[in-house]
Amino acid sequence: MKLVVGLGNPGKQYQKTRHNVGFIILDELKKFTANEAQWSGWEISKKCNAEICKGTIGTETVILLKPLTYMNASGIAVQLATSFYKIDPESIIVVHDDKDIVLGEMKIQTNRGSAGHNGVISIVAELGTQNFTRLRVGIASTDPKKMSDMAHFVLKKFSLLERRTAHQSIEKAVAALKKII
Repeated sequence: MKLVVGLGNPGKQYQKTRHNVGFIILDELKKFTANEAQWSGWEISKKCNAEICKGTIGTETVILLKPLTYMNASGIAVQLATSFYKIDPESIIVVHDDKDIVLGEMKIQTNRGSAGHNGVISIVAELGTQNFTRLRVGIASTDPKKMSDMAHFVLKKFSLLERRTAHQSIEKAVAALKKII
């Protein structure tokens, strides 16, 4: 069983923002694998404090999880889910935005530090380990001036010029997730 965690913030005001790339990618994974995975609908799990969706990719049972705890407390929902479903950290894949990677690029890493990402810091603190896989999806602008106020930058939507690159990046991330699973 795999737990695929998309990091983001709940609420309409955060939809389609850079910081919600994890949520967006989970939605796209579900959409692109609909014929093969037979996903359940998204439902709110009070036991996990998250939206969850279950399906199968290949022979692997997969739980998609979007924490409802807000980004900086994502670890609470992840820990609740791992305890409830009895999932080892090695079977967790965390998908999140990364301000240190240029939009359109991504990195896959296992058993690595948080690189300062507050959602990942929370997960490491709650699980007591960093031994899980991370799909780091770039959101950085090529113009450093746009990133001078980082809190504002990550909560903004992609510009019209960035949307095509963002869409291609999301498609690449979905393909990478399918391979990892």
